[in-house]
Amino acid sequence: MATSDGFPASFYGEPGVLGMLSNGISAFLVLLQNFNTAHTTYAPEGVENILAGVHLILIGGICQLVAGMLSFRKYDHLSGTAFIGYAALWCSYGATRIYYGSTSPNGSYNLTTTNMTSAGLVLDKSAIAGLVPYILLSFLLAFCSATVNYIMPFVFGAITGTLVFEAAALVTGSWALIVSGVLELIILIFAIYGSAALLVKGLTQRHVLKGFGTPLFNVLLLGTANSASAQSIGQEKKKNTKYAEPMALGFFCDSVSPFIFAFYSFGYMKSFILSVAWVSIISVAQLFSSYYAHLRQDCYHATKFGFHAAFWLIKAWEEFVISSLIVDNDAVASGREAMVGDWFFVVAGLGLCMGSLNMDVLELIHNMFFVLLTVAAVPQIPLQGYYIFFGVACSLFTAASIYGTFSRLINTIAEKSLIPVGPQPISTEQLRKGLGCRRSVRGEQTVLPFNDQTTDALFYISNGVASLSALHSRLSSRNPTLLHLTVPWVLISGAIIQAYVSRLQVTGGGRFGSVISSIYVALWATWTWFRFSGVLVLDSQSPEAAYGFTAGAIAFLVINAFLMWIAAHRNLVLLFLTIIMEVVLVCFLLSTLQRLPYELEMAMLALVSIVCAYGAMASLMNCIFSQCLIPMGSPLVKEKTKQETFVEPPCPVAKSRLTSGLLKIAGFLEEGGVCGIPTDTVYALAASCKNPQAIEKIYNIKDRPAEKPICICISSVEQLVAAKPPFSPLLWEFMRNVYPGGISCIVSKGDWLLKLGVGLAYDRVGTRDSIMIRVPDHTVTCHLCDITGPLAITSANPSGEPDSTHHSMVIDRLGHKIQGVLCDGNSNEVVASTVVNCLRINEGTITIVREGCVPAVKVHQIFERVKSSMA
Repeated sequence: MATSDGFPASFYGEPGVLGMLSNGISAFLVLLQNFNTAHTTYAPEGVENILAGVHLILIGGICQLVAGMLSFRKYDHLSGTAFIGYAALWCSYGATRIYYGSTSPNGSYNLTTTNMTSAGLVLDKSAIAGLVPYILLSFLLAFCSATVNYIMPFVFGAITGTLVFEAAALVTGSWALIVSGVLELIILIFAIYGSAALLVKGLTQRHVLKGFGTPLFNVLLLGTANSASAQSIGQEKKKNTKYAEPMALGFFCDSVSPFIFAFYSFGYMKSFILSVAWVSIISVAQLFSSYYAHLRQDCYHATKFGFHAAFWLIKAWEEFVISSLIVDNDAVASGREAMVGDWFFVVAGLGLCMGSLNMDVLELIHNMFFVLLTVAAVPQIPLQGYYIFFGVACSLFTAASIYGTFSRLINTIAEKSLIPVGPQPISTEQLRKGLGCRRSVRGEQTVLPFNDQTTDALFYISNGVASLSALHSRLSSRNPTLLHLTVPWVLISGAIIQAYVSRLQVTGGGRFGSVISSIYVALWATWTWFRFSGVLVLDSQSPEAAYGFTAGAIAFLVINAFLMWIAAHRNLVLLFLTIIMEVVLVCFLLSTLQRLPYELEMAMLALVSIVCAYGAMASLMNCIFSQCLIPMGSPLVKEKTKQETFVEPPCPVAKSRLTSGLLKIAGFLEEGGVCGIPTDTVYALAASCKNPQAIEKIYNIKDRPAEKPICICISSVEQLVAAKPPFSPLLWEFMRNVYPGGISCIVSKGDWLLKLGVGLAYDRVGTRDSIMIRVPDHTVTCHLCDITGPLAITSANPSGEPDSTHHSMVIDRLGHKIQGVLCDGNSNEVVASTVVNCLRINEGTITIVREGCVPAVKVHQIFERVKSSMA
């Protein structure tokens, strides 16, 4: 149903207005502080800095995050990536202001003073380490935006310059603040103009103010498309086009976190107290890239970016604990040696490497660098060489991520592989043969539905990391340093990331939803609290204080028994996991009673991590190939299928895959009936142009206003060529580039319509002087037009209501008014076609009347390319 998938993209207005205003207002706030500081030579006072930070987080962060989310739903790759990326920047910069305010609550410091406090110096260096990666990425965004319009390049370019001089001001002095303030004024001016242009465009559905719709340069000038890669990207597009591609955002986030860690590892700053905020905020942004990959039915990137976000969050808070709570290097070394949770990241990283063999060389290299990163983070490496090794690995991973950001963004804007990413390392068929060594009884692997295992890989990864991190011996469990370091590993992976997985499973549509993951969120949170404070509780004067944990452990034991029953309906791997977790909970209960058999707990936690490693690998591979290549085991309890009572539909229905069904609907249309048919976008109501009275029926069926014209649908451009309309060469070339597809062209009417077969319906389609023509990229619809001749079509929904995206919606809403429905399941899109006015194309101008499934930016890119080729 349309309501479960969200509103159509065209319903979201122009989120660029909110995004650019957020940048402009945030820049204005910083501008005021910079000019004041440069004039008085005094930085803002503590409370003033704190309030400024809060405003930056609310306006530049939260508001811009909303704009980015709406841009992803509008299929706007660049705006979605840029707005969420800049939202993370302003939130981080706001947090920095709050930190500055909290360190000087009683006043301010003089910029001319050379003897800065140690805390201030640490904050300055941490802020610089956070600003530098955003400078590089903001420059890439400015460059990429120049291929779309010529307003955003000035906004993003000015942001880039602002970041450069904001970083310089932390080192040099007031002159950099003045330059930064001037650039922030430029941001404000262009943001206001750009917002006004987008607002007017959204209201009038055409470009009134200049700046949008025409790029500074054509993105296709960047390179030559690689045919193999372009085909791969094309297959990905066909998969789901309701949301923009989040891969560039994921690489963007993977550039910031390792850059900050590289600065820290090489000793540029001595504390991670401020940097933890920067890494945490950009990791949350990376979870958004994982979320939109999930909505695009892309389990690989949903797992990868969620997995990376978990790693960066854990490492950031681990370093925060070391910086703020532990000052003794010997204690740090002894505590880290007993930790083994990072080894699960190494194993899971190797699994992602295997999954990327089905992608391209860039993905494989990126995953291999991440494996190197996880190996460099192994806590058993001596501290003398640990940070150097980890810093080098972060540097390599940052370089690969920045290149990935640029290539993914340019390639998604152009929808061609202009920036090389390499071919697919191993063919899909070879991977299937390599992984599918186990055959089912019938000799073929079971085909899985999309929602079956999309989030399972992240579920197993989060539990695997938590269980392996919680593994402690009797001796190490009394080490306070180890207890402090364990908290982020167990809490973030087992509770925070798993809570995110639970959110994804709510939208997954499974029978049991997020029950298991939600319970395990509470379990690992309780486990973390007990392991962190349990020693203090049990050693206190009141041993009864631990009885609360005892009661909680008993409750978890009972609840997990029900989870075992749920797992029995899923697969054997999940069932084994819940059974082992029952034993782990028994150990947890005994630990609250000071009767814990440590050897049994260690064995069970290790077994949980092994099962999770297998489950993550199997779930990921099976979901990537949509086949059960790695066995998960059949459910022990199989559901009995209920015999549903057949309900007679209100009108005749026919299956689109059957020739007899197509002929049946064609017969209804020939007899003057109105039928619901599938198209390459949403379902449509169709009437034969041979029966003008049938077209009049459509207006009554839909309650459609008489002033709204109806378009005609034909099967190919060749039909138009045979009718010999007086079109210009430019119009012919443009139509050949957009047909077949989700674009409708408005052209001038003429007698050529009679040759096309419109006949008596000439006065009932289009307006008096113009007609809209559709050539759908849909085999069934085109074949139907070949049988019946041109069809008059309009969207199959009551006027003013959402479009129909499934044949059941047409039957339920209009079945009692029409003569038949051609059933084809879910539609390819959730919005109708994009309507382009070509009446003035000879003057070099086209107008977007309605933005639908094909973004207006792409239409203008095609038109500019056609004009260039004709010239």
